Amino acid sequence: MAKKRKQPQQPPAAAAKKEESAAPTRPQRTLLGWKDSDAVAPQNPNSNEDDESQTTFFRNKEKVLVTCSRRINYRYRHLMLNLVSLLPHCKKDSKVESKESKGSTLNELIELRNCSSCLFFECRKQKDLYLWMTKSPSGPSIKFLVNAVHTMEELKLTGNHLKGSRPILTFSTNFDEKPHWKLVKQMLTQVFQTPKDHRKAKPFHDHVFVFSIVDDHVWFRNYQISVPHNETDKVDKGGLDKMTLIEVGPRFCLNPIKIFGGSFGGPTLYENPFYVSPNQIRALEKKKKAGKYITKVTAKKRRKLHEMENPLEPDEFADLWKED
Repeated sequence: MAKKRKQPQQPPAAAAKKEESAAPTRPQRTLLGWKDSDAVAPQNPNSNEDDESQTTFFRNKEKVLVTCSRRINYRYRHLMLNLVSLLPHCKKDSKVESKESKGSTLNELIELRNCSSCLFFECRKQKDLYLWMTKSPSGPSIKFLVNAVHTMEELKLTGNHLKGSRPILTFSTNFDEKPHWKLVKQMLTQVFQTPKDHRKAKPFHDHVFVFSIVDDHVWFRNYQISVPHNETDKVDKGGLDKMTLIEVGPRFCLNPIKIFGGSFGGPTLYENPFYVSPNQIRALEKKKKAGKYITKVTAKKRRKLHEMENPLEPDEFADLWKED
């Protein structure tokens, strides 16, 4: 039988070179952005001054997990699917049971799917829709009540844009007035902004996401950027007067309830003092309807008492036509 060849052993110097040529460590992610790359860049004493001036290149790998609770309404499910079609950097998962332990379950799902953010649509009583917008695993997380839902299928608008194209995010000036609105703006930016050079994204900007604050509610709109394509009507750089916006959909309104310091919980950073739960609104409406019924009953009772207190006088001609 033939003898096995001895594999040549690599000298320790080659192994040290491989360790030096390893990829740089990933910088730490914070809520306001990435930390300075100078602290993360590997220090090589043999490098030149030109190499030290160059910073390490980092690619944004933001991924959003989109899921919902069980027993969700069809309209809310269509809204979730519309958002999935608008976000090429999201991952859709199966439904999660809406219980007290949903936070730990969702954090595990986010870690398994290699995501950094989560949009969780929680439906209660098949009427009320709550949206959890969370950064995992360290937080923060925001709980919204979703109102005025209109899906793309309902609106049937004329706007249209490429699927997977990168949006332009615009915010109203109200977001810079208070600190909790600044935090909401930063969360919306990180969740809805498509990372550059994403494998499923197209390198075009042909639609706009509009976030505006009206009556302490965040209103969402999606518009297509329409540009004339005729040879005579081509738009020059800076010629915004010929561009038009056509609404695409969907539409919805976010009412912030609470902002937590952790992922799906933790210390309360902000609580909306003007928030009224839908259960309380329905209870007030029932009381109004019950008040109408009570007024009818009391009116009947008053009428009977009035008839008993003021009886009619006997009629003289009541027995005129009776037979003897």
